[in-house]
Amino acid sequence: MSVSAATPHSPTRLANFPITFFAISMGMMGLTLALRAGETTFALDHTVSSIVLVVSALLFGTTAVLYAAKALRHPAEVSADWHHPVKIAFFPAVSISLLLLATALLEIVPALAEVFWMIGTAAQGLLALAVISAWIGHRPFQTGMMTPAWFIPAVGNVIVPLAGAKLGYLEVSWLFFSGGLIFWVVLLTLVMNRLMFHDPMPGKMVPTLMILVAPPAVAFTSWLRLEGEVGPFGHFLLSAGYIFALLVLTQASKLRGLPFALSWWALSFPVAALAIASFGYAHAAGSVAHRGIGTGLLALLVLVVIGLIWRTSKAVRAGQICVPE
Repeated sequence: MSVSAATPHSPTRLANFPITFFAISMGMMGLTLALRAGETTFALDHTVSSIVLVVSALLFGTTAVLYAAKALRHPAEVSADWHHPVKIAFFPAVSISLLLLATALLEIVPALAEVFWMIGTAAQGLLALAVISAWIGHRPFQTGMMTPAWFIPAVGNVIVPLAGAKLGYLEVSWLFFSGGLIFWVVLLTLVMNRLMFHDPMPGKMVPTLMILVAPPAVAFTSWLRLEGEVGPFGHFLLSAGYIFALLVLTQASKLRGLPFALSWWALSFPVAALAIASFGYAHAAGSVAHRGIGTGLLALLVLVVIGLIWRTSKAVRAGQICVPE
């Protein structure tokens, strides 16, 4: 049987099941929370976001089971993912998805949300330390290997307070929030150096430019959860999110004609994070303008996710997913 004809559960496909698949879980969880924020802003019931939550949770669970099966049956392939300069940054997407799931469940099933939050926080801490330790070890990483995907471990840290602050784990939330901001600044310097002074990124990694938006956008929402008000630093974080969004918009033409890859899902979560941040500011400051910005971003997010689901389904049917790179 050829690779393209192999079933999703065949040994060949399972060995090639990508860690980057968890980016889809992040995007769908982000959509869930953005829809919830929009529904709350306009005093709507949470029917739509609840449906998307169920779909997102099932998707995450399925992805986790398949990658766990890969780890058991093809440990060498998982080791190769870990030693890959780009794929290693996607391992914390597992813990990030758990933290986002905990945040989505917080007002529905608080006890279950706390369990997921504790597991996700512990996993995030371990994975972030492991990834950063690998970065500063003796691996032959070169500047050209760096992409905005390297922000993912830092983004995961600032997600911890989203549920952690409401659950009462303030000290832990501040610890992760501080660590996330420190490494955001460090990685931002390195990534901008790579983008400005080195060869352009490979085509399939161009969509990861959108990840530049995520750290300040998520950090703003976490800041609101921790402090309860916007304040000067909150203004800085939200403004930084908008600035990076505008910067990425100037590069949008580079996406034209690029073949689809799972890396395109990097477009989803940052848009969700900025929409949630905009709704959060609108509520905290009574800003009609930011409510409009959040609504526009939510509409864009829905279109982006629909397009990504269609392109992913098309790629799966064509046998272009779970194949050797």
